[in-house]
Amino acid sequence: MAVHEDVAIERMSVHLVGLPVHTVHSQGSGDVASIRSVILELVTNSGVVGWGEAAPWSVFTGTMEASASALHNYLRPEVLGANPLRVASIMTRADQVIVDANEAKAALETALLDIVGKLLGVPVAELFGGRCRDRIPLSFSVADRDFDRDLEQVAAMYEDGLRILKVKTGFAGRRFDLMRLEKLRSLYSDVDLRVDYNQSLQPYEALPRLRDLEAFHLSFIEQPVPRADRTAMADLTRALDTPLMADESIFGVHEAFLCAQQRVADVFSLKIMKSGGIRRALEVAAIARAAGIAVYGGCMFETGVAQAAGAHLCAAVESLPLGCEFYMPTYYLKEDILSEPFPVRHGKVLVPKGPGLGVEVDRDKLQRFQSAVMR
Repeated sequence: MAVHEDVAIERMSVHLVGLPVHTVHSQGSGDVASIRSVILELVTNSGVVGWGEAAPWSVFTGTMEASASALHNYLRPEVLGANPLRVASIMTRADQVIVDANEAKAALETALLDIVGKLLGVPVAELFGGRCRDRIPLSFSVADRDFDRDLEQVAAMYEDGLRILKVKTGFAGRRFDLMRLEKLRSLYSDVDLRVDYNQSLQPYEALPRLRDLEAFHLSFIEQPVPRADRTAMADLTRALDTPLMADESIFGVHEAFLCAQQRVADVFSLKIMKSGGIRRALEVAAIARAAGIAVYGGCMFETGVAQAAGAHLCAAVESLPLGCEFYMPTYYLKEDILSEPFPVRHGKVLVPKGPGLGVEVDRDKLQRFQSAVMR
């Protein structure tokens, strides 16, 4: 008999949660004042628990309610009774029963991989050929309308060893953007600076505004124009010396292929929520690598569950020159739902080494922040 042939998923719970944050984060596509997410819990007939997370944002990918419905109403019948080791088969069926719903599929795949890793006694990254790194340089997003408060936060993180800052731009005017970049560059000459417009510029105005930023020696400029304007993105990529990164323009493998063909950007942002899981995100990374395009570990507004999955994704990618932005549990959330703090040390994310995701959910915290549960 094959190993674990008789294991099956016996129970499934969909937890809707809302977690408080330290400040409102502003960006070109809107403000975020809390983290609203869906935590998926799968339990096997042997008692092994797998955790996953769907972390949508209504202006970016979808809604929490839609993700919860996709999991509870459409994916549940495909999950209960299934062998969790058959991840590819389950996810293929998920694509057949519901279109899109990438965040829900990311949650499902993450929970399955968490179980598989626990059954086999290995971290999730080892399921994809092994980790290429144990530590990932961490970026923090400067996104507070109160810049003095942001400066206090940056000073504390700098003392912790953090050396990458991504300035969210396009939400309070060009003068505010330039003032913050000038201040940060003067205070921290050794910090790696980059900016993110979150689609807030129109193509006709973008080039002169972005050229103004090149004096700050940025490592990249992220998604300056709307996601569908791939031609404008490609034109800007050719016109600027600073690398351009595509985020919203790439939600999956097909868009990654098109963007690579058209040379829409110099860098792709990898996110398991956009791609529908780690496996698909690795396919995006493979397309980028074949086209000579760099990748970066991006995130949504997530708890430590999804950010642990993101860390395993980034650990498995062959080349990750620009780090990751898994700062939410450490620097943004007032309290996470993990039983142990998300592992950040000296400005780097430490890839969890325990089996599966290598992190566990604190059930008391989960219940405290839970607004509803579907069983």
